[in-house]
Amino acid sequence: MRKTLLVVGLLGLAMGLLWIGQGTGMIAWPKTSFMINQLQWAGYGAVLGAVGLILIWQATC
Repeated sequence: MRKTLLVVGLLGLAMGLLWIGQGTGMIAWPKTSFMINQLQWAGYGAVLGAVGLILIWQATC
């Protein structure tokens, strides 16, 4: 169970960071993404990243 939490947490954190980067316009990949320069996606990414960190924390405790 701990390995599953850790993997899901890491994936959530990575995806959240990608969404933050796309939402703020710092990451323009893929170039045709509808999420680029849309600040709402940076907010969604922050929430997803926080959930990922919580899962990682739970897996390591």
